Amino acid sequence: MISVITSFYNEEENLPILYKELNDALKKLDRPYEIILNDDGSTDNGGKVADELAKEDDHIVVYHQRTRFGKGEGLATGVRLAKGDTLIFMDADLQDNPEDIEKLVKKIDEGYELVNGVRTSRKHNSIIKIYSKLGNTFLQKLAHSPFTDINCGFKALKKEVLKDIVFYGNNFRFLPLAAFSQGYKVSEVPVDNRARMHGKAKFGNGKAFIGLIDTVTAYFLYKFAERPLHFFGTLGGVFFLVGMIFTAYLVILRIFYNVLLYRRPSLQLAIALIIVGLQFVMTGIIGELIVYMHKKDAHNNSK
Repeated sequence: MISVITSFYNEEENLPILYKELNDALKKLDRPYEIILNDDGSTDNGGKVADELAKEDDHIVVYHQRTRFGKGEGLATGVRLAKGDTLIFMDADLQDNPEDIEKLVKKIDEGYELVNGVRTSRKHNSIIKIYSKLGNTFLQKLAHSPFTDINCGFKALKKEVLKDIVFYGNNFRFLPLAAFSQGYKVSEVPVDNRARMHGKAKFGNGKAFIGLIDTVTAYFLYKFAERPLHFFGTLGGVFFLVGMIFTAYLVILRIFYNVLLYRRPSLQLAIALIIVGLQFVMTGIIGELIVYMHKKDAHNNSK
């Protein structure tokens, strides 16, 4: 069974078109399906439109959130409601083409456990394109990501994948990387990216900065979550070493050249670098203790 999950906010004009396109595309697959529409606190008539569609077609499941919690929570809600063993994530703004679901499902049928979309001819402004390119390059180089468009919201996955992945907040953006880091078989296929027909885009330039922060978070979580001291220890070691070099230089100036150090700002800089370096190292040690205690509790509970 296929469960198509979309979380929408103020998409009343797009929903009827989306439903028709989804219905046509899913019927071609000749297998059971459901369409889960999560109303993320819409302030227009989007929720009412979804309810009307559900009355006409029992394939549709509608859930209304009391207020806007964001796309991540909306998708997580859809996952909890989903009955299918294959999940399709997509947006409700009509930029994702339902005809591409066939390509995603075909890859799942070939044995892949998560298939990510790669948007062709993207209909976004230059700032978003640059942000996306930088984020993908960063994760490819430093986190060994195999994906060329990890921020694409159009994807298919086996529901069992989410048993090993904590699904929260904005980490839905990096679900493919999480699956890859857990050893699941992943792939990607090109998908159509269409221009928005109605309504306003929800991804503004301000969210691009938040996306960059999320990218750094993803890099840390999926590369150093099990060994935080490797990250904080390396960073702290660099700060500490630079601080010690500054300090050694200043000591030489004071002992051999009788230079008064209280007039030199570099003394305060050296002390600050040493302190910051030690703080980073101690943060890494605390992180290692947290990981150890978590693993210890999980081991004891499994007995």
